[in-house]
This record gives sequence, C-alpha cells and structure tokens, in this order.
Amino acid sequence: MSEHTDATARVAELEEQERRLRLPRFDNDDAWRLGCLIADLAQERGAAVTIGVQRAGQRLFHRALPGTSPDNDAWLERKCRVVERYGASSFLVGTRFRAKGSSFEESSRLDPDRYAAHGGAFPIHVTGTGVVGAVAVSGLPQAEDHALVVEALERYLSTAQG
Repeated sequence: MSEHTDATARVAELEEQERRLRLPRFDNDDAWRLGCLIADLAQERGAAVTIGVQRAGQRLFHRALPGTSPDNDAWLERKCRVVERYGASSFLVGTRFRAKGSSFEESSRLDPDRYAAHGGAFPIHVTGTGVVGAVAVSGLPQAEDHALVVEALERYLSTAQG
C-alpha cells in the first residue's frame, strides 16, 4: 500500500480513539495522575521521553526522563499548539494531510517552528464540555509517542470511571 492509502486507513482509527478517549472531568489533580501514569509506563520501558499535560494553556504537569533534552520540550510545545488549533491529536492532523497526498508542513500555512503535526499530543476532551487541553509525549518515533499517550489514557479511564 502507498503512504497515501495507509494514511487514509489510519485516519478512521485515530478518529475512533478520540471519540472513545473522553474524560468525565479534568482538574489539576487529574493532570498530575495522568502525567505520573505516563511517566511510570515510560520508566518501566526505559523510554527517554518528556511528558507534558496542560489545560487552557497552563502547564499542569511536566517531567523529563533521563536521556531527553530541551529539544523534547520544544517538540511538546509545537505538538500541543496543533491540538489547540485543530482540536485533534497532532498525529491525526498530520495523518489527515498525508491522506490528502500532502503534508502539514507544505499545506497548513503554519510556521513549522511553532507547529508540529507529529504524533505525541492528544486532546483532553471532557464529555459535555469539549477539548480543554492536551497531553503530550516527545522522545520516541511519532507513532510510539502517540501510542504511549493512548495507552495511558485507556488505563487512566479504566480507573477514573468511579
């Protein structure tokens, strides 16, 4: 399959994740718990990542694991700006551009020094409210950054449903 065909198939999968991974509420304590969960998963795997959780533009959680650098912080910011602008995961936004046979960098008309549609930032969507923030990881290949965030949100939701 071509990259275009792969991207088209992937869009539906990523959209389904965003419909499914919605939180009943989200406050500062929730941000801390979610961030710590991601950090624990990353440490168990020996993954050198930087983790950020923000709500309404305020950083509520930040952790840089050994092996990361300030570049990872810059990637977090760029990916989160994509979530804020599009209301969708940075991976989904980039994949949508690829599915149309283009790239985010070529077609978005946004400054690539400020926006990065690479996997790793996911919208924090509160049911009945909408997107209120973003959770992001930087340090792994983009599909793995995205998968780590998705896995953490799935685990978090399985424990937060009470």
